[in-house]
Formats: sequence, C-alpha cells, structure tokens
Amino acid sequence: MSIKDKLRGSLSYDLPAALVVFLVALPLCLGIALGSKAPLFSGIIAGIVGGIIVGAISGSQLSVSGPAAGLTTIVAAAITRMPVYEAFLLAVVIAGVIQIILGNLRAGFLGDFVPSSVIKGMLAAIGLMLILKQLPHLVGYDADFMGDEEFFQPDKENTFTEILRSVNFISPGAMVIGVLAIAIQIIWEGKFFKSHKILSLIPAPLIVVVMGIVTNQILISANADMAVKPEHMVNIPVAESFAQFQSFFTLPDIKYLKNIDVWITAGTIAIVASLESLLSLEASDKLDPYKRLSPPNRELVAQGSGNIVSGMLGGLPVTAVIVRSSANINAGARTKLSAILHGVLLLVCVVFIPTVLNLIPLSALAGILIFVGFKLAKPAVFKEVFKRGWPQFVPFVVTVVAILGTDLLIGIFIGIGVALFYLIRSNYRQAVLVINDGDSYLMRFRSEVSFLNKSYVRNWLESIPPRSHVLIDASQSHYIDNDIIQDVHDFLEHAHLKEISVEFKKSKNGKDHFGKAKNDEE
Repeated sequence: MSIKDKLRGSLSYDLPAALVVFLVALPLCLGIALGSKAPLFSGIIAGIVGGIIVGAISGSQLSVSGPAAGLTTIVAAAITRMPVYEAFLLAVVIAGVIQIILGNLRAGFLGDFVPSSVIKGMLAAIGLMLILKQLPHLVGYDADFMGDEEFFQPDKENTFTEILRSVNFISPGAMVIGVLAIAIQIIWEGKFFKSHKILSLIPAPLIVVVMGIVTNQILISANADMAVKPEHMVNIPVAESFAQFQSFFTLPDIKYLKNIDVWITAGTIAIVASLESLLSLEASDKLDPYKRLSPPNRELVAQGSGNIVSGMLGGLPVTAVIVRSSANINAGARTKLSAILHGVLLLVCVVFIPTVLNLIPLSALAGILIFVGFKLAKPAVFKEVFKRGWPQFVPFVVTVVAILGTDLLIGIFIGIGVALFYLIRSNYRQAVLVINDGDSYLMRFRSEVSFLNKSYVRNWLESIPPRSHVLIDASQSHYIDNDIIQDVHDFLEHAHLKEISVEFKKSKNGKDHFGKAKNDEE
C-alpha cells in the first residue's frame, strides 16, 4: 500500500489527534503566558495563530506551533523593559518580518547541521522534562506555571526541589484525578480498546478530561474537602460581553518603531524562535512514521507569518513546539489538518465554552503530559541509541542531561559540541592509515586529510627507523591539507640521512599531491 493510499481519508485520524493537541496546548498556552508576565489571553492568541496560520502555510505535515516555553525568559525580560505592552507586540511583528527574510534567504539549512544523536537526545530530554515538571501539578501543587522548561524556576526552586516541596502540598482530590488520568491512558493503550471499532476512535485524553471534570464536580456537590479548588483548575479569561472580549486583543503601537529595545528584542526573538522551530521541525520529521521531509525555508516563512499575525492581535511569539508536535504524532495524526483543527478548536472553545474549560483540573492535564513524556523517553529509546556505540550514545546522554540542567537551546548547543568532538576524533583516526611489515611501512591517506592530522603524520614519519622503505599512498585522496604536504616534504629533506627510501602512489585521477606542492615551492 502506497503512502498516498494510507493518507487517504485522514480526517478520521487527524480530528482525534487535533483534540488531543488542543487539550495539551490549552494549559501550556496559559502557563507560558503567565510565565512570560503577559496577559493570559495572549498565550491563547498565539496558540490559535500557531495552529491555523502557521499550520496552513507550513510545509510540515505533523509539526504544531504555538507559544514556546523556550522564549519565556526573553519575553518576560522584554515586557519588563518595554515602556508598554504594545511596544513588545511591535517587536513580535518585526521578528516575524525578519523570519520571512531569513526564509527567503534560505537560512533553513542551519537545522541540517544538528546530529541525529542530539535530536534524539532532545526528544528524550523533553520527555523526561515533561514527567519531572508535571509531577507537582499531578498532585495539586501549582506554584510553578505549566509549560516551564528551565531547571531554575521563577519561584526560586529547581526541577528536583519543586518535586520534593510538592510532597508537603498534596491535594488529595487532584492526586486521585491525576493518577486516574495516567491509568486511563495506560488502559486505553491496551489491545481491547485499540482493536474496538468505536472506542479506538475516542482519544484517551478526552476521556481523561471528562473524568476529571465529572469526578471533581461530584466531590464539590458532596462538599468534600478533597475537591479541587479553583486555583488548581484551568483559568481562561471569560468575557461578559462582546466589548469585553474585544478588549482581550491589543494592537502594536508603531510610534515605538524608533525604540532601540524594540529592535534588539525583535532580533533576539527572530533568531531564537527560528532555531527552536528548525530543531522541532527536524525532531518531528524523525518521529514521522512516513518519514516525510519538511522544507525548512518554508517553515521560517510560516513562523514569520504567524508572528506577524500574533503580534498584530496581541499574542505571544510562536515557534514550532516539540511537545505539541510529539503529542500530535503519538495521537495518530497524518496530515497538517490536525494542527489547523487544533487551532480552530482553541478558537471555538475559548469563545463559546470558556466556563466549561475552566472546570478542568490541572492535574488531569498533567497526567496527559506525563504520558506524552513517557512515550518520548521510553527505556527502549536509550537502549536503541546505546547499541549504536559510544560516538552516538555519549552526545545523546550529554544532550539529555544538559537540557534537563539548563534549558532547551543551551542543552542542544552543548550536545552539538560533544557530537563535534566525536566527529573530529573519528576523522582524525580514519584520515590516515598506517601499516608496518618488518622494514616496510605504509602510510595511506583517505579521502580528506585536514590539518588536524598534522601532529600524527609528523610524529609517525619521525619515528620510522633507519634503512626502512616507506610507501606514501595518496590514491584515495581528494584533498590533503598543505600543512600535511609540507611535513612530508620536510621529512624527505632528511630521510636520506637515515637511509630511508620513500615511494609515492598518486591518486586515481593522476593528481600528484606531493609533487605539485614541491613544484610550487621551487
């Protein structure tokens, strides 16, 4: 069966997936807005725009965009520094314009330079982070905002001390709902429910949310002390009139166009949001069961368009977000329709049923996120990478630890640094092959020999004993660094003093690397 046949009739897969992403995105949109010190509704606006606008323009079939936790520190600092919120919105619009320019300049190639081991590490780290960060919310301790990804939190705690502290603030009702949420999803993954024609169409997160609302309403009606309090439930702003609903939207103020802080913030958002989007896009493609490749330059244009619209409406900056994307993929989405529909669901629900959404306990949503996290960081993932050897496993583990101990982008850069070390080490070892057979020595140069091999080549040549024969084979070489060529020539200058005979083997195309360099010197 072809991919086209498999994707035909994808609505039955994309609609349930959109519902799952909507339930995942809702608390994250609100939490990121809270952590960014922005109006709560600005996060909802960014979620809607990320789904509908970015989803429609993007070439990715499974990536989902919205407000990103990786930008909370930047956004919070910018909003504090700006004279008014409208000036910050202007920066978001300018950032979008910069991203569109970057896309047209084909800057999307930067995402291709991230090693697969680092991408896998990022996915596993996000999974572990979801589990660790949502554990306090699972038991009803909501001191930190949902969606926080940094190790050191705004409430002066860190990831691990927050978990320990939450033990002293357990809400029995929230904990019961949270545990039931995880249990329902585990049961729903069983063979019975997956094979059932009707039940298999109902997303487990929807059952979790309904269970959370019903359970808590029963506790409230029974006047039970363990009922979940309003501060531990979703808190969407509810408009009493159309005029009040209009007040949730804010236009950027163009009079701050000459403010230098606006331009600095715009540049920072454009760069960070673009990098995070490219990384998330790469990760989404890795998770795609159909292994489709998304055009990165088009993604930058889509993200830029989304930021322009979000900024014009009063929303936060948007990026492609791996948490939403992985939830989308795990829920069985097949096309970009799921991302668009999740944006439509956000819009419709916050307009028509915000009071119903405000009945959802945060612990139920935490249970959904923890289950998403487990799927990203299953033990099987670690075993699979370990089997590929240390050059793959070490950058993978370092990326996981670095992201958990800092934040997403810093952890990624640390992981790339370690992966580059192994790449250089591998090239260093493989670029030059040395074989010894009695008084005969062979030095064979591989395809590319860089200056990194200079010390090894020089020391090996100097270690050759007197009255030996040396064959220097460059038949497989396309490029040999001039420093290496010069070291060989320096060796030739005194090799006869040790009665060492030297023979050269030219490359297959007839190129004489060492003879050419010698002629150049003369």
